[in-house]
Amino acid sequence: MKFRSYVAASLLALGVLCVAAPALAADVHMFVRHEVKDYATWKKTYDGFRVTQKKMGVFAQAVYQSVDNPNDVTVTHAFHSLEQAKAFTASPELKSAMEKSGVKGAPQIWYTTKSAK
Repeated sequence: MKFRSYVAASLLALGVLCVAAPALAADVHMFVRHEVKDYATWKKTYDGFRVTQKKMGVFAQAVYQSVDNPNDVTVTHAFHSLEQAKAFTASPELKSAMEKSGVKGAPQIWYTTKSAK
């Protein structure tokens, strides 16, 4: 009897995931690449900016460093819409945080969404 309950719950969970997956496919991921003066200083400012990120629609993020240059940083941020991502990119709060953290030059920014196939 317990096995049947487990199988039924598993099938129900799988069905929910299959229905929810198409909604996630439209999410937008923003990639930002820039060089920073000092990674440790930049990272401290970046981590302190998380509350603002969430308020502006970021629901997932990741930080990457080049294997050749630890001050060459790429970050990803996930949003539910392109409009949210572009508003975040244009925000004065982000500009201020980037200046404070030691970002050198203009960042490379691009937006992606999951391919339909």
